Amino acid sequence: MQNDLFEEALPPEDDGPEKPGTAPRAARNTGVQPAPRPAVMDEMAGALPPLLHMGASTWSYPGWEGLVWDGAYDASVLAKKGLTAYAQHPLLRTICVDRSFWRPLTVSQYATYAGQAPADFRFVVKCPSVITDALVRAEDGRGREANPAFLDPTLAATAFVQPTLEGLGAQLGVLVFQLSPLSWDWMTRPTELFARLQALLASVQSQLTQHPEVIVAVEVRDPELLVPAFADVLRATGTTFCLGLHGKMPPIEIQLDLLRTLWPGPLVCRWNLNRRFGAYGYEDAQKAHAPFSEIRSPDPHTRALLARTIAGITGRGQRAYVTVSNDAEGCAPRSIALLAEAVLQAAADDRQRRAARLSG
Repeated sequence: MQNDLFEEALPPEDDGPEKPGTAPRAARNTGVQPAPRPAVMDEMAGALPPLLHMGASTWSYPGWEGLVWDGAYDASVLAKKGLTAYAQHPLLRTICVDRSFWRPLTVSQYATYAGQAPADFRFVVKCPSVITDALVRAEDGRGREANPAFLDPTLAATAFVQPTLEGLGAQLGVLVFQLSPLSWDWMTRPTELFARLQALLASVQSQLTQHPEVIVAVEVRDPELLVPAFADVLRATGTTFCLGLHGKMPPIEIQLDLLRTLWPGPLVCRWNLNRRFGAYGYEDAQKAHAPFSEIRSPDPHTRALLARTIAGITGRGQRAYVTVSNDAEGCAPRSIALLAEAVLQAAADDRQRRAARLSG
C-alpha cells in the first residue's frame, strides 16, 4: 500500500437536567437540546479540513444521550425535532437522508430539513429506489418483476433532483444513486446497463449547471461492476464513485483502486456495516450494537485507511463527504470522533512526508 493514497499526479435555552422520577423530556413536549460538549471537541472540529463534512446516516437514536442529546428522548420525537440539536454538534456537519430511498420526498419535506440546520450544514440524499432498483420488490424484499422506471432520467428529474434542489437549496451536498443488487439479466448486459446509467447521469448533470457545488455519486452493491467501463461512465459524466463500506462489497483498499482512476475528484463514502457481520448482517449488527451508545465492533483497519484517504483528498483541495452508520462500529458519533482524530494525525503525517520530499 503506497504511503500517499492520492499523490498530486494521480437553540432555545435548556430547562435544566432531569430530576429523578420526572418524565422524559419528550413526554413534557420540550424541544430536543444538544448535549454539553468539552472544549476539546470544538478545537478538534476547528482543526479538521474545512472541505470535510462527516455525519451519521440518520439521527433518531435515544442511545446518543450525553453524546448528541442532553437527556432521554423518545425516538419519535428525535425523528421530528432532533436534527436541530444534531446539527449543533461540531463534528456532525452532514447527514445522509436514507428516508428518500424508500419513497420520494417533497419540496416541503426537504425545506423542513434545511430549516433545522445551519447554513454551512450539508445533506447527502439518496435517490428513490423506484429509479435505482432494476426490480419491483414485494414487502419481503424479493423481486417481483422488472422495473420499467429503472434509471429513467425524466423520473429522476421530477422525483429527485428538482425537489432536492428546490427544498435544500445551498445546503444540498451530494446526490447518491445507489444501485440495488442487480438481476442476472442485467449483469449479463453490462454494455446496455452502462449506457443507460450514463444517459441518466448526463441528464442529472445537465440540471446542475447552476449548482457546481453539488456532487453526484454512484454506489453499487455488485462488486462485478467495479470495472473500467464503469469508471469510464463516471468520468464522462463528471460523477464520482461512492465508497460503500459493508459486507456485500470488497474492503476499502480494493474499492480505492477505482476511486484513484477518477482522480482528481471528491470523496463520497458511506460506512454502513462492519464486515464481521457479513453481507446480510444488518439485523445481527443492530442486536449487537443496541442501544448504539458505545463502540462494540471496532474496525481500526477501515478507520485508518479512510482517515488517510480523507486527509489525502482534502489536503489537495477536494471535498469529502463521509457518513457513518451505528452498524459500522456500534455508535456513529463515537466512530466519527475517532475518525476525526485519525484524520488530524494522517494530515500531520502527510504534511511531514511532503516537507521531507521537498527538503530532500
